[in-house]
Amino acid sequence: MHQDRLSFLALHFIPGVGDHLIKQLISYCGSAEQVFKTPKGKLLKIPGIGQVTAESIKSEKSFHQAEKESKKAEKEETEIIFFTDKNYPQRLKEIEDAPSIIYYKGNSGLNHPKSVAIVGTRQATEYGKEIVARIIDELKPHHPTIISGLAYGIDIQAHKHSLKIGLPTIAVMGSGIDVIYPTAHKDTAKKIVDQGALLTENKFGTRPDAHNFPARNRIIAGLCDALIVVEAANKGGALITAEIANSYNKDVFAVPGSLGLTYSEGCNKLIRNNKAVIYTSIKDLEYHLNWSVENTPWDKNHPNETNINTFNPDEQKIITILKTKGSPVMIDELTIKTSLSPSQLASLLLNLEFKLVVKALPGKQFTLKN
Repeated sequence: MHQDRLSFLALHFIPGVGDHLIKQLISYCGSAEQVFKTPKGKLLKIPGIGQVTAESIKSEKSFHQAEKESKKAEKEETEIIFFTDKNYPQRLKEIEDAPSIIYYKGNSGLNHPKSVAIVGTRQATEYGKEIVARIIDELKPHHPTIISGLAYGIDIQAHKHSLKIGLPTIAVMGSGIDVIYPTAHKDTAKKIVDQGALLTENKFGTRPDAHNFPARNRIIAGLCDALIVVEAANKGGALITAEIANSYNKDVFAVPGSLGLTYSEGCNKLIRNNKAVIYTSIKDLEYHLNWSVENTPWDKNHPNETNINTFNPDEQKIITILKTKGSPVMIDELTIKTSLSPSQLASLLLNLEFKLVVKALPGKQFTLKN
């Protein structure tokens, strides 16, 4: 593994350093490799970096762990994809709390033109399973990727039926990619690797602890164009995923259920509170997403024209300045024109680089990426 990639991976083994702080460190230091070369005194000036973290960065322990992880990935035929990689899922790049690395094992691309997540209770009824099969059958002409969480009930039904009719399916895990949970789904997981992909942000060996699953749910929500909740109780993971999807401005659908039934309560609640559109057939999804069998609403190659409305106000300022100028702009000029502090601007520029919108040039100049 290249030194800068190994450095990026090593940052994940530093205690107390999460995705946000990793991006901040790279923003201040210029690259993952440079983080480890930065003097301790300068590290301590970075917001969020204290004495213990600075000392951990300067030790070589995280590098040894990263080297072991890299060898493990090679042995397990698993690809570690970094936020800055071209094959990192574009949809995930568009959410604020995107994981800075993901572990991938499979044969399916992560930037498929159409993507639908299907989630629900682990205590799925026969009716719920039938509805999942019907939804996927109706989706087949669109050739989408079907995303779910490999759990009992609705999730595993979504994966199994996708495999049955030949659609790619991605299982997002709340454990390490080498820890299949539940173990009863190992055989299905093997088939998913052949016809789709297993995906996680967790290191090898990570156990399926409860706190990993809300984080897993944000990846499911981030990867899809639309989320469909089939059966859900009044509380639970499916409703958490729906809340997250709403916060990402994704289209959320819920299949209505009979009054008084436990696993209808969650879906009916989402519809009642205007947090989901009622799902009765594929026509509901096609109408709200403007999908037809002939069209592809999202350019998997990343469009040249940037939709500025998808960025926050400060990012919009930067994009507008670079677009108006039409030629490379010095960082000092951007600081003046945006009225942002150097540290704020550096962080925003790095984020825009990650999103493949801005390109850094020698001499601290920036331009829009072609």
